[in-house]
Amino acid sequence: MTGLDELIEAAARVRANAYAPYSRFAVGAAIRAEDGTLHAGANVENAAYPQSQCAEASAIGAMVAAGRRRIAEIAIVADGPALCAPCGGCRQRIREFAAPEVPIHLCGPDGLRRTLTLGELLPFAFGPDNLPP
Repeated sequence: MTGLDELIEAAARVRANAYAPYSRFAVGAAIRAEDGTLHAGANVENAAYPQSQCAEASAIGAMVAAGRRRIAEIAIVADGPALCAPCGGCRQRIREFAAPEVPIHLCGPDGLRRTLTLGELLPFAFGPDNLPP
């Protein structure tokens, strides 16, 4: 199994634990931190919809809780015929911990569909480097 296969498998595995009773759209995300460790998260919905949490946010939280601070790559797994790219809020969350060249692998149940960089998904992003030291 390649490193990418391992990352996609981690996202697919955690997707099975998603809590999505309202949308019925389960999403799993897995992050490979710069040190090679994997951190996964699933979407968690709430009856008060704005309080829901995306899979990417869950995975970032797991990474931070494990003491890691830099994302090397991400895989996102969801159903449906369309690509499931991170929402705008998650793109900004990812930017906090990732450089523009970090690959984001968009996957379906059948595997990898497309890989884009964070810079392609969020051009001209506002990030930590925009703030004074």
